[in-house]
Amino acid sequence: MTTRPLVLRIPAVLGLVLALVAASLSLGAGPVAAAPAGWAPRGEQYPGTVTERDVPIPMSDGTVLRGDVVRPADAAGTAIDQRLPVIVTITAYNKSALASAGGLGGASGDYLVRRGYVQLTVDARGTGSSEGTWQAFAARENQDAGEIMTWAHSSERPWSNGITGMSGPSYMGISQLWAAAAQPPGLKAIFPQVPGADVYRDVVASGGQLDVGFIPLWLGLVTATGVIPPATLASDTPSAISALLGHLIGAGTFTVPLLVNALGGGEPAYDGDFYTERSVVNVIDRVKVPAFFVSGEYDLFQRGTPLLFENLDRRGVPTKLIVGPWDHLQASGGDGLEDAGHGTLSELQLRWFDHYLKGVPDPALDTDIPDLTYYEQGTGDWETADEWVGPNIRATSLRLSGSSTTGGAAGTLTTGAAADGTSDILPVPVSGLCTRSASQWTAGVANALLPDNPCLTDNALNDRTGVVFETPSATAPITMQGPINARLYTSSVGGDGMLSVSLSDVAPDGTVSRLTGGWQVLSHRALDTSRTRYVDGKILQPFHPFTKAAQQALAPGEVAPVDVEIFPTAAQIEPGHKLRLAVQAFDVPHLLPTLPELLGTLTVMRIHTSAAYPSELTIPTVEAVPAPAVAAPASASTTSVTLRHRTTKGKRSNKVTVRVRTGGATPTGRVAVYVGGRKLRTVHLSKGRVTVTLPKKSKKRSYRVTATYLGSSTVRPSRASTTWRVR
Repeated sequence: MTTRPLVLRIPAVLGLVLALVAASLSLGAGPVAAAPAGWAPRGEQYPGTVTERDVPIPMSDGTVLRGDVVRPADAAGTAIDQRLPVIVTITAYNKSALASAGGLGGASGDYLVRRGYVQLTVDARGTGSSEGTWQAFAARENQDAGEIMTWAHSSERPWSNGITGMSGPSYMGISQLWAAAAQPPGLKAIFPQVPGADVYRDVVASGGQLDVGFIPLWLGLVTATGVIPPATLASDTPSAISALLGHLIGAGTFTVPLLVNALGGGEPAYDGDFYTERSVVNVIDRVKVPAFFVSGEYDLFQRGTPLLFENLDRRGVPTKLIVGPWDHLQASGGDGLEDAGHGTLSELQLRWFDHYLKGVPDPALDTDIPDLTYYEQGTGDWETADEWVGPNIRATSLRLSGSSTTGGAAGTLTTGAAADGTSDILPVPVSGLCTRSASQWTAGVANALLPDNPCLTDNALNDRTGVVFETPSATAPITMQGPINARLYTSSVGGDGMLSVSLSDVAPDGTVSRLTGGWQVLSHRALDTSRTRYVDGKILQPFHPFTKAAQQALAPGEVAPVDVEIFPTAAQIEPGHKLRLAVQAFDVPHLLPTLPELLGTLTVMRIHTSAAYPSELTIPTVEAVPAPAVAAPASASTTSVTLRHRTTKGKRSNKVTVRVRTGGATPTGRVAVYVGGRKLRTVHLSKGRVTVTLPKKSKKRSYRVTATYLGSSTVRPSRASTTWRVR
């Protein structure tokens, strides 16, 4: 097995990938959907737009970047002579190439421009028309992001009023966070779609093996668009030639050597300074402007985007996250975003920027759009929450029990005692081909090419290439939300190997719907407990160093616990369905070991299950507000909740009054009050009502306050909720 076929196919699909990425950047290309109640998108202010191309933007080191400035225009095509807020997008995909791909690049951002904004789209250093050498989020490029925003803020720009925002997906989303971390003057809000957080763990080397599905295609895409002659060739020949030479040098000194060095087992194959410099998670504490995130459950940055949201949310920075059933291209383009119930991508951007850049009052913004909105796999419902991993999340461990054979009998997942067993994982190098993973880790290209491919909806065939463990048919819903861990006690004939783990929903008809996946190389099993996430004393999100110094193969006969980080998701296993854990030794075309480690992975691994080797799956189950009792006495009830203050300042007290009414006598009994999904207290009604003091909250965010009347011998239960905003 070699990497050559994977590398050679880059040019063949480059045109397709370019078109797909261009489509993904479209601002608001999705269908028009009903806007949230209480807010409606405003119409166009201006009938047209006008573009000034390749405006020079000098950096502090003398390198000249170039950007396209799109301004509102009157009916005659003349730019409106007015200073306006500026929306900035920084791209590595050549703004000119994307703009010429049938207009699918959405580089002009016409929707916002026609409503009173200026759009500035800039080619990153060493790409498109910009000078310099591209090195993918190196320190100098990250510094550029802040300097670009300062340039756009300057009063020297006749079209800028000094107030700026940023938009764009993927690379452009990450650039927003680097810019915001620099805290440039005038930057008021950002709208990053599907940004990564930790370059190494999110996408480059999931679990310690190299991503050969997406990374070579991505590097090839940027390199190929970089050698297109700059648009400034005719008007500014010296600058254009300098830019083109810089791009060619980048291909020879960064892109190609990086791939060769990584595959050869060199420094880029391990985590270290190279990736620390390029991982925005290391500077996210400096981001203080409101941020609206979009994430996909089958996205390249499925792991990273929620971590960025959590950081801002925890620090009280106004932030929102919508997580949907999307791959990278779908989430980048906002395809299906309106299904979340808050509007299309364009409408959400307009609402966000109108409020934070134009200062438009929007008192219903936080009640219309909760901090977190996510798609629940299994039920297909859209749910909301205050936090991604909040106090209502419990760690539920399911023991692996008994034995499983490749393509044969399944073991079980149980909350009870585990039966002794061993399960051999054979090195089947086609594992992963017939899965949603194959589409996810090619950025959604497989889904775009073959949307009816049954491999995208049924993991059953792939599961036969490994071992599986599953629960009995559920008798009650199993609801999970957040990151997941599989601790597998493993031995290996060759001392190494990779555990490729998937979590799936098995329907009564046998259809296996992949929910999420995780990967871990055995020799990289060392755990950094200081950066590992624990809930209820259990690991939910392990953190492995992935350094060469920490790497250690298994000794002959050694059985060791290996924590496999399974990427976060939200799902419900409905009654009659089963939860399945499947384990293989490969995940192609996603991951490949380095060449020095290739032979060591062609070995048999063994999972051990017993009291001595308690292999287990730990899932983040949701401790939901309990439903009222099912008992059905004669009288119905209606519960209402009223806050003394719908909005309070941080650390100010607040109270909620709960009233319970019936059609007859005044009800008695108890009411349970919850704040943000966590029980506050249970109190007794007095004359059908009760007032409860809410805990003082210093965190600026929205909290869901729920009161559940538990019923009595003569009155049925009922429930009501409202939203409390702390500023």
